[in-house]
Amino acid sequence: MSDVAIQVQGVWKKFRKNELHDSLRDLIPAVARRCIGAGTRRDQLGHSEFWALRDVSFEVQRGQSLGIIGPNGAGKSTMLKLLSRILRPNRGTYRVNGRLSALIEIGAGFHTDLTGRENIYLNGTILGMPRKVIRAREQQIIEFAGIESFIDTPVKRYSSGMAARLGFAVAAHMDPDVLLVDEVLSVGDVRFREKCIRHMHDLIRSDVTVIFISHILEQVRSLCPNTLVLDMGQVVYGGPTDGAIGKYLEILSDAPSDTDDQAHCLAELRDVRLCDADGKEVLQWTARQPAVVECQLIVHEPVEQPAVVVCVSTLSGVYLGAAHSKRQGLVLPTEPGTYPLRFTFDPMPLSDGEYSLEFQVRDVATRRRLWTSAQPRVVSIRGTGFLGTIVPCDGQWELMEQSVAPPPGNQKAGQKFEGRSSIRGERESST
Repeated sequence: MSDVAIQVQGVWKKFRKNELHDSLRDLIPAVARRCIGAGTRRDQLGHSEFWALRDVSFEVQRGQSLGIIGPNGAGKSTMLKLLSRILRPNRGTYRVNGRLSALIEIGAGFHTDLTGRENIYLNGTILGMPRKVIRAREQQIIEFAGIESFIDTPVKRYSSGMAARLGFAVAAHMDPDVLLVDEVLSVGDVRFREKCIRHMHDLIRSDVTVIFISHILEQVRSLCPNTLVLDMGQVVYGGPTDGAIGKYLEILSDAPSDTDDQAHCLAELRDVRLCDADGKEVLQWTARQPAVVECQLIVHEPVEQPAVVVCVSTLSGVYLGAAHSKRQGLVLPTEPGTYPLRFTFDPMPLSDGEYSLEFQVRDVATRRRLWTSAQPRVVSIRGTGFLGTIVPCDGQWELMEQSVAPPPGNQKAGQKFEGRSSIRGERESST
């Protein structure tokens, strides 16, 4: 078998923005024009068409994993549908060597009127697996999905999480040479997502190639040493995952600037900058070092007790905390004007990862929110090494001075377990 599992060369794919034909009256002339060569060629852009993918090229070796990230509408899912032969490119070529298994949409390939067990056999047969092989892996698939009590229930009665779990279990246990996974691991509980990541690590160690799409950047970093970044259908970065995440955050930071969320706000923030300790604007902060937020508070009309708040969350939406100017004793001006502000995290309390910053202006006296940033800022934090944690849990372990009976069979004559020691560090990630 070739060492190259996937090869994509100069692939373009277009779609129409509206319906191709509204009626038979429109369809017949369109077919006639195509027959005489007067219609739009397949590899050219016609009226109301747009390129979903533009000149995409990459190569993945057998047994490697590749992440694909990018903002919504970048072309990620379109690329996976091409690789899985659901779609055909308008230009360019691609090749997939070996048996391919794909999990692109929740419940894709399931017949909702059939039970979970029947869908295991249906999907396995579609993937070309002999019935005896499916039967040998049936119980393993059911146990991995964790839906033993509902395996003989029609899939139409499954929750989205149950359907995703069964779909992943089937796709990953059919001996694929190439596994395509698109976003489905954002559904389901944390334990199942971790189980899926561990299983994909096992597949990669057994020479299975994995293409993985996710907006959960921690999953991409854990699974994929290399990642592509797509933006508006083009590859804007291809290389180590940390660099890809940095490029992705740069794209997000170029989104439209903060605007009013109210037509007539009393106060707002402008010119928000993320800086290092020297005041240099950055897209990435260093863990356990000072991190600075600078902005302009613009008061349009008198506010009784204005306060500025920076809310910090993970990209998956987990709220971590807020820096509130009033709680820290800062009294802000109440009269109209422009006032420069600075807040410093000293030191930055978070570990490696990507975080969302939402900015707010509030009136403490009336408990009203006067203004909220329309587009949260995304910042990357590096410096501790990716350990799968959010907050560094540093501290000091101590073995207290006392005699403790050792486990049976481990104590030598006259030996006592006593003394003091301290251990400083962080828990390793389970993935």
